[in-house]
Amino acid sequence: MLLVPPDTRPPTLAFPVAVARATHTPLLTPLAAALNQGNQAGDFAVLKDWLEHHTPTSDVLIVNLEQLTLGGMIPARRVDDTFSQVREKLLLLRELKQRHAHLTIYAHGVIVRVAHDNDPFEEKPYYGQYGSHLRAYSEAFDRYQRQPTSQHHEALQHAAKPVPEAILRNYLDTRRRNHQLHVTALEYVRDGIINHLCLTLDDTSEYGLAACDRRALEARADAFALWSQVDIYPGADEVPVTLLARAIRRHKPVSKIYVLYSSSTAASAELKYEDRPLGALVTAQMRAVNARAVDSLRDADVILAVNAPGIRQAEPQPDVTVVDTPHRHLPAFVDTLADVLANADKPVCLADVAYPNGAEKRLLQLLEPRFPLSQLAGFSAWNTAGNTLGSALALAVLYEHCQDEPAWLAMLFDRWVDDYLYQTEVRPALAAELRHLNAFDLGEHVPHVETRLNALLEPRARDLWAKHFAQHPALTGYDLDWQPAKLAWARLFTGVFDARFRKV
Repeated sequence: MLLVPPDTRPPTLAFPVAVARATHTPLLTPLAAALNQGNQAGDFAVLKDWLEHHTPTSDVLIVNLEQLTLGGMIPARRVDDTFSQVREKLLLLRELKQRHAHLTIYAHGVIVRVAHDNDPFEEKPYYGQYGSHLRAYSEAFDRYQRQPTSQHHEALQHAAKPVPEAILRNYLDTRRRNHQLHVTALEYVRDGIINHLCLTLDDTSEYGLAACDRRALEARADAFALWSQVDIYPGADEVPVTLLARAIRRHKPVSKIYVLYSSSTAASAELKYEDRPLGALVTAQMRAVNARAVDSLRDADVILAVNAPGIRQAEPQPDVTVVDTPHRHLPAFVDTLADVLANADKPVCLADVAYPNGAEKRLLQLLEPRFPLSQLAGFSAWNTAGNTLGSALALAVLYEHCQDEPAWLAMLFDRWVDDYLYQTEVRPALAAELRHLNAFDLGEHVPHVETRLNALLEPRARDLWAKHFAQHPALTGYDLDWQPAKLAWARLFTGVFDARFRKV
């Protein structure tokens, strides 16, 4: 199998590579020069040579459309390439399929987000100044599209005023070009070039330009009658591992999953970076990984435990207004989880979406005394709810394919280090300590930040190993070989954690 990821961050590259290693799936990824580094676009010529070299002897290609045609998911929001240039690069997929009819192509496109933060690093440089105004315009535009009343038209005109005309035109042109890319990808599905396509909404909301794009793409999928080969839903960074799971299981029956929620109202919980309630998102993410929900434990292949907010997600934690509310009772959820682990004789994966960008502290306080965390088949609690659910579901459906249990446990350990120790504990502490720095662009301060990162993280990681992994039967004779953590890019948000278990 070949994987062309959206970028080089661990969730999109190292994580699927680790999953492949644990399942003994031969997986190749491009040379570093072919892929983007942050907002610096990858090299199409290098990527093209790599693909042409490896596709003759490969069965599956998992490819991110933005990396292929625009140099990466983040460069796709920034570069001013024309659609003609994009279409010319996309033709490579058609050529590869024509030359190698045996090749199964799973493709992924990201509907351009309307960023929640005024971030000039991952967005156009002008987004740092006009981000809030562009968000207001985005919502006003969608409301007018849905209800073209004079009131909504007036609101749209008002929202457009603070943004210079040239900037608004450039922003909309970039979105339009990427939308044309996705429409063309749907045509490639219709023509038999792409076998399965995921078009996902990154950091989305109920109203906005991304919602307009989604409806237009759904209408095109209707017109082409493609829904058996297309998924359109909230997500982004997790899709490489989602499509890897689909590819590994492409000759297997649909996975049957029993969902255990933290409360009876969890399915209706609202999410901060998605356009739909939790239950609808779980359904969409399941379909993407080729799984279906079942109503009883008896009928399930695997159990997905989902820790949800009481009413809706919020930041930071703790939040007793909408997250940690009487709508749920975490001790009872953990009791049930412990009982299922002890008695159900089925793998259990935990997805924690109570808060975005890290595991919930209260949940972990309840979990740690009850059972070793290594007893779970999978865990995820990072970034958006879509990222978390997609990652957990991929682990859920692939657990039966595990061929190397120490490698699987090392991957699971990394998830706990990243999603719990770093995202929940260390990163907020670092942000407070380094509040005089720009967390989006650390520049020359990266070495100092990485030194502080390791000082805070390593003792926590060693404690996690000793308490929850060292006694696992599959790790008898192993020890933790701690590798110093790094930052993926010159920003605080994403770390690189490469835990290794070595024989002693």
